[in-house]
Amino acid sequence: MSRRRLWAEIGIVLGLSLGASAAYSVVSFVDKFTREKALSQQTTSINNSLSDRPTFDLTYQVMAVFFDLVPVALVVFLLWQVSRPHLGRLGIDFTRPGRDSLTGLGLALIIGPGGIAVYLGAVALNANTAVNPSALDTYWWTIPVLLLRAIDAGVTEEVIVIGYLFARLRDLGWGTWRIIIGAALLRGTYHLYQGFGAFIGNVIMGLLFGWLYSRYGRVLPLVIAHVIIDSVIFIGYPWAATVFPQLFGLPAA
Repeated sequence: MSRRRLWAEIGIVLGLSLGASAAYSVVSFVDKFTREKALSQQTTSINNSLSDRPTFDLTYQVMAVFFDLVPVALVVFLLWQVSRPHLGRLGIDFTRPGRDSLTGLGLALIIGPGGIAVYLGAVALNANTAVNPSALDTYWWTIPVLLLRAIDAGVTEEVIVIGYLFARLRDLGWGTWRIIIGAALLRGTYHLYQGFGAFIGNVIMGLLFGWLYSRYGRVLPLVIAHVIIDSVIFIGYPWAATVFPQLFGLPAA
């Protein structure tokens, strides 16, 4: 394809997914940063309830996950190859599930504690809002939905920001480190709504993930690591916030 067509395709894909998230995130951050109340005294809620009626809340949650994954289906369609591996340009081939799972687990164990430390430090320095990643009401389906949300985030971010963007920016002739830095900045930007700490932490994560992908060409370990990290945060947060409310920037009960 021509360069103009490639840029148009990238713009459409990002406009339907994480590029739109980045734009909203920037506006949200400016809104919070310009308020009289300090960032650390504000709370950002993720995974909110979508209805006060449990059946409809569950329906909306499942629909939200489904439609969030449509841009992933789009990039799969765009980069599908007739020959095997069909998803090779996205760094996916399913040939080493065991090794990919262990690698993902190892990455999660390395990145998770570091990310929490960056967040807590940023809140202490008034550079980040207090984040509540589990704002759903408690029902029998709350944990399954939070797991779906974690899978949604891991698949969407890694397949699009790593697999898709790396492939298309290489088609445009970008160098490896230019791609790594650009993708990491995008990752940080669509997390900026939480504050500076989330931006910096996700840029660092993006640099590491981008370097690993450029070196090994496998996106599944990154997806698995991301899903594990988000699952632990989404499900473990209510307990941690109850036991250590001041540590997480929340008022004591």
